Amino acid sequence: QVQLVESGGGLVQAGGSLRLSCAASGRTLSSYGMGWFRQAPGKEREFVAAISWSGSSTYYADSVKGRFTISRDNAKNTVYMQMNSLKPKDTAVYYCARKGTIGSSRSSSSYDYWGQGTQFTVSS
Repeated sequence: QVQLVESGGGLVQAGGSLRLSCAASGRTLSSYGMGWFRQAPGKEREFVAAISWSGSSTYYADSVKGRFTISRDNAKNTVYMQMNSLKPKDTAVYYCARKGTIGSSRSSSSYDYWGQGTQFTVSS
């Protein structure tokens, strides 16, 4: 069993920065790709970013490319997402997830364990 716990949410002004963390317990994440998804009120959950098990490959949604950076520290069993130039439309609950299948990194169905989510709001 894997437990994923996100942290780092809160309130930030537009144009500001924030870093989210996703800490895992129970099993190591070092053999798995990881992803971040988000869900805004009234909208479906959407892909934000993903990273391969080694960290050598990263993937981003077009809406965050150039502003968000996903990274990982396998020694700490933790995945991060640095978010810069934040916009009000980035407001959502952000979830990290473990990629447990060989499917697309951009598809939520490829992920088998999810955190409970962390909320942050970008004020204009």
